[in-house]
Amino acid sequence: MPRTEFKQLLDAGVHFGHLKRKWNPNMAPYIFMEKNGIHIIDLQKTIVKIDEAADALKQIARSGRKVMFVATKKQAKTIVAEKVSAVNMPYVVERWPGGMLTNFPTIRKAVKKMSTIDKMIKDSSWDNLSKREKLQITRQRAKLEKILGSIVDLTRLPAALFIIDVMKEKIAVREAQRLSIPIFGMVDTNSDPNGIDFVIPANDDASQSIDLIVGVMCDAIKDGLSDRKVERDGEEKDEKPISTLKKGRKTVAKIIVEDDEEVEADDTEDILEEELDAILVDEDAAEEEEEEDPAEEAK
Repeated sequence: MPRTEFKQLLDAGVHFGHLKRKWNPNMAPYIFMEKNGIHIIDLQKTIVKIDEAADALKQIARSGRKVMFVATKKQAKTIVAEKVSAVNMPYVVERWPGGMLTNFPTIRKAVKKMSTIDKMIKDSSWDNLSKREKLQITRQRAKLEKILGSIVDLTRLPAALFIIDVMKEKIAVREAQRLSIPIFGMVDTNSDPNGIDFVIPANDDASQSIDLIVGVMCDAIKDGLSDRKVERDGEEKDEKPISTLKKGRKTVAKIIVEDDEEVEADDTEDILEEELDAILVDEDAAEEEEEEDPAEEAK
């Protein structure tokens, strides 16, 4: 079942493209018709592309990697900040700092500088600074927060970029292409889809259109994160009996050695196997079948 319906896209104005004279010929496959000098985007293809992009983002989120959203357009800033922060993903809504990806270590240093300033403010040495110095440091912290505050948790390069307007964010697109980072993008009729891995033909100027598509992508990421949590909880449950068994081995070995300090290493292993067998007999029969042979694990 598609993640979006035709009527939803129609009501949000996703189908409105740019004037015919501003079009990019590479977008021809995604254009349905021209009306009153304006290109109309084929929403059937948009529905398919939205599903493809959402499924890919879900898999990325499920693997535990990050997707960075880029939207420096005025009408997209608030929408992206609210929806993306809800799924705990990094985003850039202010000016794109040159080298955000290609010079990532330097960006990380700037982020660390923010935490250093925070520690300084909490430290007693802060009171020894003059008013002028405090003001300068506070302003610097505010500037860093404005530009880099949304990527504080990004400790390594993102697995993918989701860009609202690939024409406006051409620097981000170039950096991602240089590093072979997959690009998801809302591509309007005036933009070039070449070089974009997951093209979503859509109106990238209307706030309703941006809100709808970004919302669908964030929902897909949320589903991926939920699946990841379920998988990890399942793994922890599977690993718990094993870790308990290992802990039991150490406890038994310690008791045996304390009782008889002169026991040889080989004898200890044999006694340990016998003790473990006794422990396993007392445990639930179902768990006993699932566990590996204690004698093999003791080796």
